Amino acid sequence: MNTLLTKERRRFRTRRKLQRPVASERLRLSVFRSAKHIYAQVIDTTQGHTVAEANSKSLGLTGNKTEQATAVGKAVAERAAQAGARQVVFDRGAYRYHGRIKALADGAREGGLEF
Repeated sequence: MNTLLTKERRRFRTRRKLQRPVASERLRLSVFRSAKHIYAQVIDTTQGHTVAEANSKSLGLTGNKTEQATAVGKAVAERAAQAGARQVVFDRGAYRYHGRIKALADGAREGGLEF
């Protein structure tokens, strides 16, 4: 199978699983990972707008990529708390839950977000 097709299928499968139990008022913590940077945003899917966002590019972080992901997780949790969001659903997209994705999730938990 084509790699892009496989990645799209994995992303849609993850998103579909998230939408079933999320008939509640929980927001979605969406993650995007590039080769150099990591991006996270808390999205209100009912209204369709971003509540809080953070990324390693704009924060100007130093250290290895895992440490940067942890710092981004803490930053997005802090910004979401200022906006009044405490409970979120973690949308990892097509990425596996390890490495930088796991570090971001752990950082967000340390920052006060509840998954």
